[in-house]
Amino acid sequence: MPHKKECIFYTLPNLRRSNLTNLNTEQKKSPSRKVFAAAALGLAGVAAATSGLVLNNNPASAEIKNAVSTSVKPYANAPSSFADLVEQVSPSVVSVFVKSKAETVKTQQKKRFNRGDRPPGFGRGQIPDNSPFKEFFEKRFGQQQQPKPQNSQGSGFIISEDGYVVTNHHVIKGGTEIKVTLSGGEQLDARLIGSDARTDLALLKIKDKRKFPAVPMAKEKARVGDWVLAVGNPFGLGGTVTAGIVSAHGRPVGQSPYDYLQIDAAVNRGNSGGPAFNLKGEVVGVNTAIYSPSGGNVGIAFAIPANVVQKIAKDLRKGGSVVRGWLGINIQNVSEDIAEGLSLDKPSGALVTRLVKGGPATKSDLKVRDVILSVNGVQIADVRDLMRQIGEIRPDEVIALEVLRNGAKKQVSVKLGTFPDGKKLAALQKGEPALELDNKALDDIGLSLAPARDLGKGKKGVVITEVDPDSDASVKGIKVGDVILEVNGKSVNFPADVTSEILKAKKTSAKVILVRVKDGPYYGLKLKKNKK
Repeated sequence: MPHKKECIFYTLPNLRRSNLTNLNTEQKKSPSRKVFAAAALGLAGVAAATSGLVLNNNPASAEIKNAVSTSVKPYANAPSSFADLVEQVSPSVVSVFVKSKAETVKTQQKKRFNRGDRPPGFGRGQIPDNSPFKEFFEKRFGQQQQPKPQNSQGSGFIISEDGYVVTNHHVIKGGTEIKVTLSGGEQLDARLIGSDARTDLALLKIKDKRKFPAVPMAKEKARVGDWVLAVGNPFGLGGTVTAGIVSAHGRPVGQSPYDYLQIDAAVNRGNSGGPAFNLKGEVVGVNTAIYSPSGGNVGIAFAIPANVVQKIAKDLRKGGSVVRGWLGINIQNVSEDIAEGLSLDKPSGALVTRLVKGGPATKSDLKVRDVILSVNGVQIADVRDLMRQIGEIRPDEVIALEVLRNGAKKQVSVKLGTFPDGKKLAALQKGEPALELDNKALDDIGLSLAPARDLGKGKKGVVITEVDPDSDASVKGIKVGDVILEVNGKSVNFPADVTSEILKAKKTSAKVILVRVKDGPYYGLKLKKNKK
């Protein structure tokens, strides 16, 4: 028996089915009700149009049409479909597959065991031969010696007709064999031209002499709210497109000094190195990281801006690496308390906490506890700003730093060195600070102290033996066992040294003293007000 066809309308709440058929009657009764019904039925009219329903040519239909045309407007420059744009840019997007050096299962097992992931009941040695579980654990935890290559995958995009491809450094890191898959499914070999861990970018070259479809970098800065398309290879699926908007500018990611774009287009594992396009088909960023408690997309992704990508790709193509200037210092941001302790008008600049042994700064007049305020006349906002500015200056160039030292501004010249690679930098960062800091215990700062030498904590500094839970020091995270080396720039080895510096500070009506804990940052500790 044939079923009776029905057409269902989804309208505003409390709008009954009779409103459609009795609209002419309603508009005769009340003009205000006529406007409400027309606006409400605008949604019904849209639903009806998409369902193939044709309203009869009467005044009610005209009223609905006018209401829809005046109240429903498309977003500015928003296409009804991204299909044409996807067809335009997709041929330039590739999937990147990387094979790394093979590891024996024994090596993998050792890594797992070092993490504590070993079979229960057994130590680091071999499983006893007479154990009934020997065969099970050999299979589960890999006692065999067969090699297992490590594979990874990501995304990339072609930036020139001769086959240069941009992707992420972490996608190809450690790779011995690299292949790219074109949008049509063809897989080609590629070689690494160079990579830059600091920006997490890498440049590949496809081993083929044909001409490839390339995409341009955006010349204009993407605005918050602009549409973006993310194209890539999430979870190895290949050729996946997602859409969203630019959510924010200037997002810090990890230790990188560069500002990232935040986008809300769905980005997942495997999208790394893939492009984010604007509506002109230009690359506005390279998808690099996501913020996610679960490891999957939650609508917060970060992309390296096009202007940074373009500069780094150019350097990599020219020399296989990126050459940056290097000061050879450890620095930290200036908090409000530290700014007050140093008599700074506002918390800005970068506080020098250590001079790296053998670094360029050690050959200059730069000192620990200096606050770097500007580089070649350009003001420094914070640590990331200083890192970015120094990194854009070529090595061997002499730069002019304006620093604040002991309350007075001073000019310091430094000849930059070459920023070292990761391994060399890590080696240079080891060891004791070039200058040690202080802190002494008095009720004013809520600490009790003892000489470090008396407690076997070294020959310099004072050890914190007690922290008042209601003190500013407790709020700042200073804890029992920390060794204070310096107060307001003066080394301290006895509690009396700290007391002396606190009294000096109070005589000048200072509200904060600047202290540094061994192997830690500077702290601006608030002094209690004098009792009248």
